[in-house]
Amino acid sequence: ARLKGLYLAIATLAAQFILEDFFARARWFTGGVAGTITEPPELFGFRFDTNETYVYVVLFWVVVMFAAAANLMRTRDGRALVAVRDHYLSAEMMGINLTRYRTLSFGISSFYAGIGGALYAHYLLFVSVEAFTILFSIQFLGMIIIGGLGSISGALMGTAFMVLLPEVVQWGADALAGGPIDRALNLGSGIAHLREMAVGAAIVLFLMFEPDGLAHRWKLLKAYWKLYPFSH
Repeated sequence: ARLKGLYLAIATLAAQFILEDFFARARWFTGGVAGTITEPPELFGFRFDTNETYVYVVLFWVVVMFAAAANLMRTRDGRALVAVRDHYLSAEMMGINLTRYRTLSFGISSFYAGIGGALYAHYLLFVSVEAFTILFSIQFLGMIIIGGLGSISGALMGTAFMVLLPEVVQWGADALAGGPIDRALNLGSGIAHLREMAVGAAIVLFLMFEPDGLAHRWKLLKAYWKLYPFSH
């Protein structure tokens, strides 16, 4: 709660490895590296055990959690969290308890991660600590960077982008495999890694040319069409 800036990021990164090792050894809680079998959710005798039915479970929680986050930003605590994020010194001078709200931010984010992890586990019907690595965390970080830091709608945009981009790249890679372009450039097995390369390139390009993410670009587009054809 007392760390700031880069030191907070390093401490969070270290916590990733500490907790990953702890959960791998805590067989009484997580089943260890062997994992734990889960069951599909059930409501009034109806089992959501197919992709077509489970999507409604996920969609329900997406709407609930999105509404909760949007309303949180309108409360006193939400404005305090924004103040701590934007300039912690000014927030502290205004009487905001930094330790309390930093701890609160970790608690809220962990709650959201817990809901996501529960949905993920009941979808796979199996959960293991080995599935939640630092690469998984980096993927989530990429979603936030692409969608837009500090934007609730940007989180959804970044998630959709990161999920759809590999699928589009995979479709293109399958189309190129064995074709004249593949033979001319001698891509070989490198096509199989285009998905990961595309995700990394997207993060770098957004950091360079659109650091505010898709949410900021969406706001600019809405403002443009709202004022069109006038420039101001």
